[in-house]
Amino acid sequence: MPTKPTFPAETMGAKVDAHAMYLGERINTAAFEQHALSSVPLAIRGGASGIAVLFRYGVVVLIGLTASEEKEFLDRLRPRIGGLFDSVDEETATVEIAGDGEDQVPAGGPIQLRQLSPERLLVIADALAKSVVLAHDEREAAKVFEVIEPFAKELSDHGRTKRSRTEMMRLIGKALLVQHRVSGRVAITEKPDALWDRPDLERLYARLEDEYELRERVETLNRKLAVISETAATLADIIDTRRALRLELIVVLLIAFEVVIGVYQIAIGRGH
Repeated sequence: MPTKPTFPAETMGAKVDAHAMYLGERINTAAFEQHALSSVPLAIRGGASGIAVLFRYGVVVLIGLTASEEKEFLDRLRPRIGGLFDSVDEETATVEIAGDGEDQVPAGGPIQLRQLSPERLLVIADALAKSVVLAHDEREAAKVFEVIEPFAKELSDHGRTKRSRTEMMRLIGKALLVQHRVSGRVAITEKPDALWDRPDLERLYARLEDEYELRERVETLNRKLAVISETAATLADIIDTRRALRLELIVVLLIAFEVVIGVYQIAIGRGH
């Protein structure tokens, strides 16, 4: 990173806020890259004394910006957001300069750093971005579970379901979209790129990973998605079987009809 942003009162005990927002499906970062403080992830100056870290999968993390600076930056960014969400998932953390000693991430307390170095801020931004995406995906998975439950109850109560195969395919599609987001675009279990140049910050990231329970949440979410996919696939198989039985019944009826017609024609022929 070529330059270090200057924060106001960057002294022992000084604090800045980090605000992560999941705004949409993707962010077009092309217009901001010429002002980059970092390229992966893209970090630029935000406001008079803060930075904005942009993740192409739809998250922005604003660090050290005032409320008015955040609003102004988001107004600039909004036209470049694809698939804008109706509601925004947010995650906020306080970062405190602790001076000498190791970087610490106390449970429920401010993140304590030796200094507000750009690399440290990128590591924090990465963890916050992943956490806010997980929060969104956890909510989406819960919605799918709410839809699946009536299907399962129908099977339990009546041994059949009246739902269409199209509805089943939609459920499977929703599950696949969330799985793709978790394992593909966001790559939550992967370490941030900043650690390639600063392996000494791996301990800070590990502590952030533990604080936000990133790995545990991914595993829980993947288990839920697997249940959703298996349940939806089972229901789709049931509907396919039901359709096959109907087709077989139609074929049997057609054959029976042809037999009746044949018998009738034979009877009429003998009558003559």
